[in-house]
Amino acid sequence: MTRAEDGRRERDLPGPESNPRLGLTGFVSDTPASGLAALGPEDRELLDQAVAVLAGLRLAVLTGAGLSTDSGIPDYRGPQSVPRNPMTYQQFVGDEALRRRYWARNHVGWRHLRRADPNAGHAAVATLEQRGLLTGLITQNVDKLHSSAGSVNVIDLHGTFDRVVCLQCASVFPRSRIAEILEDLNPGYLERASDAGDVAPDADADVDDTGDFQMAPCPVCGGMLKPDFVYFGENVPKARVAEAYAMVDAAGALLVAGSSLTVMSGLRFVRHAFKAGKPVVIINRGWTRGDEFASLKIETGVSEALTYLAELLPDLPPQ
Repeated sequence: MTRAEDGRRERDLPGPESNPRLGLTGFVSDTPASGLAALGPEDRELLDQAVAVLAGLRLAVLTGAGLSTDSGIPDYRGPQSVPRNPMTYQQFVGDEALRRRYWARNHVGWRHLRRADPNAGHAAVATLEQRGLLTGLITQNVDKLHSSAGSVNVIDLHGTFDRVVCLQCASVFPRSRIAEILEDLNPGYLERASDAGDVAPDADADVDDTGDFQMAPCPVCGGMLKPDFVYFGENVPKARVAEAYAMVDAAGALLVAGSSLTVMSGLRFVRHAFKAGKPVVIINRGWTRGDEFASLKIETGVSEALTYLAELLPDLPPQ
């Protein structure tokens, strides 16, 4: 649902009429920068090897937080990442004080995430899909930047930041609607918290003034609201996992970009492809839990590498 369809005000955000390519997370870059000039000789040599491995195959792509760092969204486990302790599902539902703290921080952080632009890496993945080189895209990110960049066949493995679900009646609401309710319940809070520090990939802003924050009840039943993405300690819906497995099964190879594969929700697809004898190419700065299953591991800038592959991978032969 776009802001125009929702019909509700967002006082500090531009409307879709100002740019027809406005997605749920911000403005799409019309001219993404090429990664060719930013890559060194060793990077190019490894990426040329990746082209040789992947050429002629339809790919399933798995992306993680490392792809969105070029859009200004910090990742969880990259070499430059600050230590994070993401809230677990059990903490969220079981501790009112922690839940209040989370909603206060999310109220600030989601607006930062909402303004993020897709980067050249997101654009490159969309280009690969438009050229018919993908069976689809599995993303561990909740930022919706792939969709804003033009990718269509996307599995948002961990959900999306722009929806809120009631844990009692299962009603789903646009995050913008809940933001308005929170603003009415907490007048002036956004201004007081305007100097928030770091914002995590799940829109958790570094805000300390949370003790008197008023949480919003479900507009339908008064129940507990939760951002509609998968928390640590919570399972990805089985149907979503099955759809992702099918995407990998339909592919000739798996390309992983910007994920440390630390959590099993992403690693399982690497293991699945490896067991099926499919090539696995991993692009990520630093160690990943899937390195032992990789046909090729490349440690370089994710956006630059994806742009290189989108330009160099040949079209598939006609069937």
